[in-house]
Amino acid sequence: MSAEQNLIALGLQLPEAPSAKGVYKPVLIEGKHCYISGQGPYLPNGDLIKGKLGMDLNQEEGKLAAQQVGLTILATLKAYLGSLDKIKRVIKVLGMVNAVPEFEMHPFVINGCSELFAKIWGEDNGIGVRSAVGMGSLPNNISVEIEALFELY
Repeated sequence: MSAEQNLIALGLQLPEAPSAKGVYKPVLIEGKHCYISGQGPYLPNGDLIKGKLGMDLNQEEGKLAAQQVGLTILATLKAYLGSLDKIKRVIKVLGMVNAVPEFEMHPFVINGCSELFAKIWGEDNGIGVRSAVGMGSLPNNISVEIEALFELY
C-alpha cells in the first residue's frame, strides 16, 4: 500500500498543519531533500500536549505525544507537498524530550514517532537514522519536539 493508504488504514486523525511561530520556514525543499522544522504535539482540536516527562507525564504519555508530533509532521508534509506519496523515505529524525534530569527513557518516547513513520512508509523506507535527546525545557512547555529530513521521489 502507498503511504496515503497506510495512513487511512491506521485510522489516525491528522491535526491542522501549524503555521510558523517564529522566523523560520516549516518546510524547506532542496533538491530531493525535504527538511521539516521542529514540530510540536498538536492535537486535532489545535491544543498542544504540554508537560515535562518524569514530572507531569510518564513515558507512555510521552510516547503518545511523540506519535502526535509525527502526525503533525505528516500534516505539514501533506500541506506543503499535497501527498505523503511524494516521500521516498525517512532519512533522519531528531527527537527532543522535555524532561527532568533524572528521566532516562528518551529513545522509548521518540519511538512513538519512529513507529508511526515505519507504519506509513514501511520498515525499509520509514526508519532512518535518529537522535533522541532530553531538554530542560521546550517552547510553550510542549512535551516533545521533533524535526525530520525526508528524501523525495
